[in-house]
Amino acid sequence: MPQLNVIITGATGMVGEGVLHECLLHPDIASVLIINRKSLGLTHPKLKEIVHADFFDLSPIEHALQGLDACFFCLGVSSIGLSADDYYRFTHTLTLHVAGTLSRLNTNMSFSYVSGKGTDGTEKGNSRWARVKGKTENDLAQLPFRRVFAVRPIRN
Repeated sequence: MPQLNVIITGATGMVGEGVLHECLLHPDIASVLIINRKSLGLTHPKLKEIVHADFFDLSPIEHALQGLDACFFCLGVSSIGLSADDYYRFTHTLTLHVAGTLSRLNTNMSFSYVSGKGTDGTEKGNSRWARVKGKTENDLAQLPFRRVFAVRPIRN
C-alpha cells in the first residue's frame, strides 16, 4: 500500500485528537497535516501543524493543502446556544468551504466527515441540527472526491 499524506481538522477536540493519535501511529501514514486556530504544542516526525485563524479564508495556506490523499474533518460545534444561522454557518458553510478547497487542490482525495448520531439525511426531520448535518453530508457527497465518508459517532 502506498504511504498516505493526510490532513486533520479539529485535532484539538476529542474526536480529532483520537484520529491524530491513530494517524501518527499507523505505518501507512507518511505525513499528517493539522490546521488549528491555536497550536497543539505537539511534535512528531510525521506531523506538520499550521496555525490559521480563519477557516473561511484558506488562500494564505493553499500551497500547503496540496498533495494530500485523505482528510479527516473532525471540526465541529454544538448547536446548543447558537442561533440557527450561526450553527448553519459553522456546520455546513465552513465544512463545504474547506472541502471545496481541498477537492479542487487534491483530485484523488478521500474525505471523512465526522457527523453525528441521529443525523437526518432526508433533511426533513424535526431537529434543526440533524437536518443541517444531513444537508452537509449530502452536499459533501456531490463534491469531486474519490470517496466521501460520513462518520456518525454514538455515545453510550
